[in-house]
Amino acid sequence: MLADVGLGFVFLLAGYEIDLRLFREDAGRRALASWVTSFGLAVAVVAVLRAAGLVEALLPVALGLTTTALGTLLPVLREAGLLRGRLGRHLLATGGVGELLPVLIIAVFLGSQGRATALASLLGVAVLAVALGLLRHGIREGSRLADVVRAGQHETAQITLRATLLLLLVLVAVTDRFHLDAVLGAFLAGLVLRQWVGTAAPVLESKLDAVGYGFFVPLCFVYSGMGLDLAAIASAPLRLLLFLVLMLVLRGEPVLLVYRGVLPRRERWQTALVSATALPVLVALTEIAVRSGTMTTVDAAALVGAGVVTVLVLPALAVVLGRRPVEPAGDPVGDPAR
Repeated sequence: MLADVGLGFVFLLAGYEIDLRLFREDAGRRALASWVTSFGLAVAVVAVLRAAGLVEALLPVALGLTTTALGTLLPVLREAGLLRGRLGRHLLATGGVGELLPVLIIAVFLGSQGRATALASLLGVAVLAVALGLLRHGIREGSRLADVVRAGQHETAQITLRATLLLLLVLVAVTDRFHLDAVLGAFLAGLVLRQWVGTAAPVLESKLDAVGYGFFVPLCFVYSGMGLDLAAIASAPLRLLLFLVLMLVLRGEPVLLVYRGVLPRRERWQTALVSATALPVLVALTEIAVRSGTMTTVDAAALVGAGVVTVLVLPALAVVLGRRPVEPAGDPVGDPAR
């Protein structure tokens, strides 16, 4: 149960970092274009692999190869200073798309109900999230309620932190009631929370970091590690290597192309490495697919194992690239020689 709360925190913090206004800008449009391209390529490649008898599940494996572990990466990217400026906006946009869109597809196509029912449930949850987001406008600055919230956030009441936990649990419970994946509810809770916090943001963020990254999130990954099927990976190690290469190529290469002329070569590589890093959605995806019988345990273990490798290696490479000397200012961003 504690691990499930930790997984909820991973997606809540990821949703909180996403500014929906990004998707009206160039950063959001390019993030959508890169993910759609990655997913199209993944479907084609996995279809060939299935025809060759190497994999059995088309959609789950294709989705697994195109997810991004934004929630896992946030503390690393923030501490490395990669979330500031133009690069930060592109990293958040491409990471948010790579985390949210696979969750939506999982909810519609891999859930335990029909697609029409899943779409109706998804619409209902979205309406609830919008309604919760609009509640913030009902608390006027200077009102009695606003004063109580502001005073209580620093006292033993910890109103803002408790309200965040209540919001997380409510939306997770609602999505579970609608037979949608609970991680969708956690992600929506983060989006709603961003609309709520206002001037309390810096204080609340430090508390969420302490509670989430200090306790619940580590439990989530310890529990996931305990469930990793090492015997299945050992029985087919080349499958893990295949999935790892495909994650790098299918997720990273479209990013390198889409951001050409927008980001310098080094930042394009950093964005590609971050985009190809996957784990939390991968864990949820494989659990759902195995439970529904659409994915074998061997494929699931190899996908999660490849995701573990990406989390261990790719963020470190992105941070190392950021520490290299700054490129000459006279070198044009869109120069083909780069």
